[in-house]
Amino acid sequence: MNKAPTPSLMTRRLQALMAVYCAASLAHFIHNAEFIAVYPNLPGWLAREGVYLAWLAVTSVGAAGLIAARLGFEALGLLFVGAYGALGLDGLAHYTLALCSEHTFATQATIWFEAASGLVLMLASALLLGRTLAGRRGRPPAVAA
Repeated sequence: MNKAPTPSLMTRRLQALMAVYCAASLAHFIHNAEFIAVYPNLPGWLAREGVYLAWLAVTSVGAAGLIAARLGFEALGLLFVGAYGALGLDGLAHYTLALCSEHTFATQATIWFEAASGLVLMLASALLLGRTLAGRRGRPPAVAA
């Protein structure tokens, strides 16, 4: 007999997707920082430290989503987690600076792993957010005590 997934199972699945995306993002940012000279046409002012700070800023969006969800703000948490995943698509901007043929295989692998896992995380978050909001219809609004 098939049972519908429980919210806790969905949460674990979403957290697993977050972990995969976080690893992909970290791999891309580490590669970008450590091999900054290999990435074609990056701005000269961009330094390795700035790349790591950017990763911390991006990751803080996902952390804010987890914190919001744990504090009971599930919809807000899912919104932040979806935004966190969407930020993974920003790696594709490397292709506005140089053609695919100008990037190394490792560079392209980290860019696409981050973008694909970020897209999956964003879509999963959007799906869960839709279900969360649909579940609230028909319930009376919460009254502050």
